[in-house]
Amino acid sequence: MPPQSDANVGQPEPGPDVGQLFTWEEIGLHTGKGNSKEDKWLVINRKVYDISRFHWLHPGGTRVISHYAGQDATEMLINDFHELHATIKKMGFLKSNYSFFIFMFLHAFLLDIAAWLTIWYFGKSWVPFLTAVALFTIAQGGPASQWNHMHNQHHAKPNCFRKDPDLNMHPLLFTLGKPLSMELGKKKKKYMPYQYQHKYFCFLAPLTFTIYVQLLIFRYTIQRKKWIELAFILIYNVRVCLMFLESNWFLWVSQMNHIPMSIDYDQNLDWVSAQLSATCNVDQSWFNDWYTGHLNFQIEHQSLKESGEYWQDAYLQG
Repeated sequence: MPPQSDANVGQPEPGPDVGQLFTWEEIGLHTGKGNSKEDKWLVINRKVYDISRFHWLHPGGTRVISHYAGQDATEMLINDFHELHATIKKMGFLKSNYSFFIFMFLHAFLLDIAAWLTIWYFGKSWVPFLTAVALFTIAQGGPASQWNHMHNQHHAKPNCFRKDPDLNMHPLLFTLGKPLSMELGKKKKKYMPYQYQHKYFCFLAPLTFTIYVQLLIFRYTIQRKKWIELAFILIYNVRVCLMFLESNWFLWVSQMNHIPMSIDYDQNLDWVSAQLSATCNVDQSWFNDWYTGHLNFQIEHQSLKESGEYWQDAYLQG
């Protein structure tokens, strides 16, 4: 396995106590997969940590830290990234603007109410129905805990096949990324007519998203025993059973910045490089800013995600 932070992993500092040394090949065997099963190691600042038990207690979730098993999880480009972070913080960009979030909540809530009032006042003909669908689509939402569970993994390994949950449907329906497409072609595995996927993606992807994500949400809330969230989800689904445009909106808003970029197996890139190579921005306009909730600025969204959320040395050493 190619090292990132230093070639001499485990090299002790001068002193009376000499620690055990490991090669990258030895560390690479402890991934929690294959023969190693639950045996998981990772490296932070040239020190090897055994997270075989700790990964169950990790505050960001077991999967997000397990994605780095057998690899170097050190925050790379430390000086440049910290300098950027300090500049952004000094400019006040990391301070919460409560009036902004209140506005976002209230305008989504009012759009929700407006959707149902449209049906109630104008009736159930096609024009008021489609108008209500459009209003309700903009005001859609989802369970916070399940979003954090999925989104933390996405930021840890963006666009990495089998680690980024946003790519979990590949290659059953679509073949994303040139390396994986070539691999699938050499193995002659033909699940779908991929040569025509550019024609059916815009129709099949939203339909699949509706079914797949809803089933995923139900599975997550039941497994984690999130009963309150499950109750809200059931109520929500009863209300939106016919309002299918939600899937179109969320699919394009969340994926238009990632799918055009390189999609491949985990290349063990440093954190900052992984964020920047996996995303791009969409042109700024008042409509794009509003329609995407400012997610058209994905480079800033990815690169300023605080990497320190994932790795807490105090937890690891404890």
